[in-house]
Amino acid sequence: MIWNKERECMSRQELRELQSKKLVRMVEHVYNNSPFYRARFDAHGVHPSDIRSIDDITKLPFTVKKDLRDNYPFGMMSVPMSDIIRLHASSGTTGKPIVVGYTQQDLSNWEECVARCLTAYGFSKNDIIQVSYGYGLFTGGLGAHAGVQKIGATVVPMSSGNTQKQIQIMQDFGVTGLCCTPSYALFIAEEIAKAGIDVNKDLKLKIGVFGAEPWTNSMRQELQNKLGIKAYDIYGLTEISGPGVGGECECQNGTHIWEDFFYPEIVNPDTLEPVEPGQVGELVFTTLDKWGMPMIRYRTRDLTSLNYEQCECGRTMVRMSKILGRSDDMLIIRGVNVFPSQIESILLEFKQFQPYFLIEVDRIDNTDTFDIHVELMPDAYSDQISVYMEYTKALSSRIQSVVGIRPSIKIAEPGSIERSTGKAKRAIDHRIFK
Repeated sequence: MIWNKERECMSRQELRELQSKKLVRMVEHVYNNSPFYRARFDAHGVHPSDIRSIDDITKLPFTVKKDLRDNYPFGMMSVPMSDIIRLHASSGTTGKPIVVGYTQQDLSNWEECVARCLTAYGFSKNDIIQVSYGYGLFTGGLGAHAGVQKIGATVVPMSSGNTQKQIQIMQDFGVTGLCCTPSYALFIAEEIAKAGIDVNKDLKLKIGVFGAEPWTNSMRQELQNKLGIKAYDIYGLTEISGPGVGGECECQNGTHIWEDFFYPEIVNPDTLEPVEPGQVGELVFTTLDKWGMPMIRYRTRDLTSLNYEQCECGRTMVRMSKILGRSDDMLIIRGVNVFPSQIESILLEFKQFQPYFLIEVDRIDNTDTFDIHVELMPDAYSDQISVYMEYTKALSSRIQSVVGIRPSIKIAEPGSIERSTGKAKRAIDHRIFK
């Protein structure tokens, strides 16, 4: 199903004309109304008159997360605060949070984008959708909530946590859709299994909408098997709007970015030069229709690639590949780049291990250590140490074959690795404190 066929299926030429018109208007808006962008453009010798089409976007300077923190709380707004009707903030645990503001039009545009995603997943007004993202300053809960209402479905505003209540509501209300982080969905699935609930007989769940953290296709299969659902990816980030910047369609061959609202680029994270279509690089966004707090060429740090070929579903909007990881989440261990998503994908190949892990990196005697804590499945326990050694050796060897270095596998106590109700923490780098 397609929510807005006129926009989602418009020709690439029509789309570029629309993007050009919107970019010219947006650049004028920020130059005239944002002291930050006016100073940034002037410092780079760029004037709104230099921007005549979307092809001129590379003339504009980049925006980074530090800019938002340096201008905390309201220095990035491009309208009077009297026009800002909602504020959200990032869930970061260090430093000042990233604060974003929305006008009424911004919220309407956000609802439209989430509605497109939900419709692409197969939801309609006949569904009951449980939103188990956190409500509050985090954009996940209220963002998904508004999208559910936009398509006319019934929203269950659960927020995160209180997992037993989550499961009870699913059963009692006949919930057909679940929105949360993939790590929390995995924990819910674990608790459902412990309770002896048959997901096919006792629940009406059919679709899961998971985002807010990178997750792999292996995790998708795990969630589908354990919850009896079709699992879909929803992409977004606080700085750009929240969930709904893009979403998968029924073909699941990439995440469609709603390019009439968000213009994506892929650049080399080292040189900041554009890469060829299809090549992996850092994702950069320019908001084309966000007025309260626009973002011009915002560096997301997400590593991915873009496919501009028309999708089998009929949509012409560009498709983004699965996020490999974040350039600022990447661990460099003994000169090798390691992403938590790589470890997750490998771990899910082994039925002896629970799908939970924690990477610990340290530096001892000038040498990097690389430890991965994992939990065994209940039926994998044994009195024989040789059995454990066999399991850990196989996992360690497999990780070495993929990432290039061999970790030390540590068997953790059952339940000792975090079961997150929000974004899971999968790596600790002790080197940064030394």
